[in-house]
Amino acid sequence: MTVNKTEQARFVVVSFDGLRPDLIDSALTPNIVRLKERGVTLACHRTVYPSETRVAFPSLITGATPDQHGMIGNKYVDRTAMPTRYIDTSDAKRLRELDLESGGRLMSAPTLGEILAKRGRSLAVLATNTPGTTRLFHHKAEDFGHMRLSGHFPEACTPDTLKLEIEDRFGTLPPAPPPGTPDLEAQELITSAFLEVVWPKSKPDVTILSFGEPDTCSHFSGTGAEKTREVIAFCDKQLGRVIDWWEAEAHNNDVQIAVISDHGHITGHTRVSVADSLRRAGFSPSTAPGVDVDAVVVPGQVGAIYLPDRTDRNVIKAVEAITSEPWCGCVFTAPKNEVEGIAPGTFGRHLVGVEHARSPDIVFSFRTDDSVDPFGLVGGTYYDNDRRTGLGLHGGLHPKELAAVGVLAGTAFLDSGLMSRTPSGICDVVPTILEVMDIERSQGMTGRVLQEALANTSAAADSSITPDIFETGSGAYSQALRRVRVGTSIYLDGGWVGSGAPTAARRHA
Repeated sequence: MTVNKTEQARFVVVSFDGLRPDLIDSALTPNIVRLKERGVTLACHRTVYPSETRVAFPSLITGATPDQHGMIGNKYVDRTAMPTRYIDTSDAKRLRELDLESGGRLMSAPTLGEILAKRGRSLAVLATNTPGTTRLFHHKAEDFGHMRLSGHFPEACTPDTLKLEIEDRFGTLPPAPPPGTPDLEAQELITSAFLEVVWPKSKPDVTILSFGEPDTCSHFSGTGAEKTREVIAFCDKQLGRVIDWWEAEAHNNDVQIAVISDHGHITGHTRVSVADSLRRAGFSPSTAPGVDVDAVVVPGQVGAIYLPDRTDRNVIKAVEAITSEPWCGCVFTAPKNEVEGIAPGTFGRHLVGVEHARSPDIVFSFRTDDSVDPFGLVGGTYYDNDRRTGLGLHGGLHPKELAAVGVLAGTAFLDSGLMSRTPSGICDVVPTILEVMDIERSQGMTGRVLQEALANTSAAADSSITPDIFETGSGAYSQALRRVRVGTSIYLDGGWVGSGAPTAARRHA
C-alpha cells in the first residue's frame, strides 16, 4: 500500500482550456492561487503533442499519449473508410457514429469513464467546450447511464432527463456567443449545475468541470487581451464557488480537487500557406481527400499531411518542399530507426508519441521563437489560417504551448503550498486519481502516479530525472527535440529548428 487509499475518495477536476501557467497571479486568478496555497503545484507540468485540445483531453482521461488512445489531432483523415474521409472531432454526432461503426473503438485505450463503470463507479462531465470535446471526456457516458452536460450543445448531453432538469431550473442552454465575445453565461451555468443539481443528487465518484475558456477568447482576441483576461477572471470566480463548497462541505469527506489546463498559447506573427508551398513542388493539395488530390493538408496549427501515394519517395518530396521554407518547424515521419524518420532530416513520429494507424504521413509544427507579443507574453509563431496576426495559437512544440496548469489539493495530497519541480504531465492525472481511489490502472497507461504530491505515502517519489536531446537534419535544415524522462514516463520540453536549434534546446533545459 503506497498511500492511504480509500474507495470513498471522490475527485473534482476543474479545467481551464488554454490557460498559460504564467497568467496565474493573485490579481487575475486569486482562487487558483488560493488552491495552490492549500495543496501541491506541479510547476513543470506539460501537455502532449500535438498540443491541441482534442488530443490533450483524451490523454487526460486515458492516462496515455496519443499513440495509445488514437486521437492524434483535432482533425484527421480516416483511411479505414472507403473512400477516405476527413474527420473533424469537434462534431459530437460524428464521434458517436465513429464509435458505433468501429465496435466501440473510437479510442484505442480504456478511458476513465470505462474504468470507473467496470467498478460500479461514476464519471460526470460538465463542459462548455465544443460538442466534440465534451463528448470526448466521456464518449460512452450514455452506455453506462453516466452524466454528460454541455453548457451550450444539446447533442452532447446525456441523459435527456439531466438536460431537462437543468433547463427547468436555470433556463434553456445558452447559445455559444460570437467569436471573440467572452463566454461567461455557460461557465456560470455548469458550475451552478454541479453545485446545485449534480453533486447534491448524485455525488459522482469523479466529476470533470471543464471551462472552454480562455481558449476561445485567446484565439479571437489575443492571449493577453482585455477580453481574455476578463474571461480568465470570470472562470476563476467560478472556481472560487467550487472551492467554497469544497472547504465547507467536501474537503473533510474524501473529496479531492485538481485544477488543470490542456495546453498554453503563443502568438501568431506571420501568416503563410502550406498548400502554396506544396503546389510549387508539384503537388495538388486540398484540405480534404478528393479525386485529383495528392496531398491532404489538414487545417490546424499542427501540420498534418496525408499522401495517397505513401511511398518513401513521395514522402521525401513533400518533406523537402516544406523544410525549404522559413516557416517550417520540427518534422516527423514514420520511424526509420530509434531517432530518425524515413525522410532525411526528420524525426520518427514515435519520439513525440504520435505513431498510430491514424497518423499523417508527415507531422510538422510551424517555426516558433521567443519573441514578445504586445501583451508582454513570450512566444511567437508562423501560422496558416485566415485570422489576423497577434492572436493566440497552440498545437506545436514551443515550451509555452506545452506548459500546462497542474494543482492538486485534498486529504490525499501534501497540504503545504508545495511547489513540485519534478516533471509531470496531463497523462499523470488519471493514474494518480485511480491510485487514490484504490482502482487498478490499465496496462496501456503511459502516465505515472504523482507520488511526490501524495500525503501519507510509503513509496518514494521517482527522482531519476533524465533529460534527452535529439538532433537531426538534412542540408540547410536542422532540428532539435528536448524530452525529459522520470522513470519510464516521458515529457516533451520543446522542439526547435535552425542553426541555433541545439543551443536553444539546451537553453530551455
